[in-house]
Amino acid sequence: MPKSTPVPDVLSLVLTLRGKRVLLDSDLARLYGVPTKVFNQAITRNAARFPGDFLFQIAREELANLKSQIVTSSSEAKAHQQLIASEHGGRRKLPWVFTEHGAIMAAMLLRSERAIRMSVFVIRAFVQMRETIAANATILKRLAEIDRTLIEHDDALRAIWHQLQTLLQPPPEPPKRRIGFLS
Repeated sequence: MPKSTPVPDVLSLVLTLRGKRVLLDSDLARLYGVPTKVFNQAITRNAARFPGDFLFQIAREELANLKSQIVTSSSEAKAHQQLIASEHGGRRKLPWVFTEHGAIMAAMLLRSERAIRMSVFVIRAFVQMRETIAANATILKRLAEIDRTLIEHDDALRAIWHQLQTLLQPPPEPPKRRIGFLS
């Protein structure tokens, strides 16, 4: 009987780089139960399976930005320890990041039972993220409609207010009759 694997929180590992939602090579390797070096070797040997929209390498500036983001978020700091490792004993090469399709392709390359099981979690995490983004887009669209309606109502109420202001003013005092003879 296979050893049970705890359900990972894949969503907390997903980052946004270059406008794409991605997973770090070290996080995928950990999910799939292989060392990062072995994982990256398998990817390198099968480079033809990973076009630029499946996999790309982080630039130094992006890495520095990620490090600062991860340090400020304590929950992600533990998940991305290898990314922020010191120069001594840490990564010597810039990390690779995988889009949803790249992560699935990597799982198919590894062919281990754990990689197959974990790929299901990765796929579900990306699907859940897409659904959340779609729900947020729907909410934002509805809020824009409400905002537009409120602006229209605000303009109508302002016009009514100005018309009522003239009616709410006290009536002008009638002209005083002059005393004396009129010539």
